[in-house]
Amino acid sequence: MICGIDEAGRGPLAGPVYAAAVILGDNFPPEHRNLLNDSKKLSPSKREELKRQILDGALACGIGWASHTEIDDINILQASLLAMKRAFEEMFKKLPSPPPADLSAIVDGTHVPGISIPCTAMVKADAKIHEVMAASILAKTARDAYMDEMALLYPDYGYAKHKGYPTKAHREAVKKYGPSPIQRMSFRVR
Repeated sequence: MICGIDEAGRGPLAGPVYAAAVILGDNFPPEHRNLLNDSKKLSPSKREELKRQILDGALACGIGWASHTEIDDINILQASLLAMKRAFEEMFKKLPSPPPADLSAIVDGTHVPGISIPCTAMVKADAKIHEVMAASILAKTARDAYMDEMALLYPDYGYAKHKGYPTKAHREAVKKYGPSPIQRMSFRVR
């Protein structure tokens, strides 16, 4: 049995990094499994549709994050791994006890978080492994929802449009208004 783990939000200049851990399980409908893809290749409406299917049909899933201050304190790689660990721990709580003996994890990328099961890093796993695709979708939709909330609190920064990524509009807003309260201070705005 596979647990897929992925993150969203390593590159932005603001906000947290999110991660998700997903076990689809044998009962996840094949017609839904075949619709999964890397979240970056899906429209926002398609991600939302698939998110509902994942949450309704997966055996277990969990979401975790690391704040912008944690990113500044420990760096983006370590914060991403921390978010992944938190997502895994949240997902693990939802498994039947005892958990499946054959459970292992696949993480998108080149590093693995410190979790309690065997874990393998795989580059482009979010385009190859359905469980990682599902994790990619949950992490992305959770982070986007958070950034939409921040857009209401800090409307001058345009977070609803760029989600904190280093767009020209985001950089100009930071230059004009100064760093927002969720700015990653260890990231260069230029």
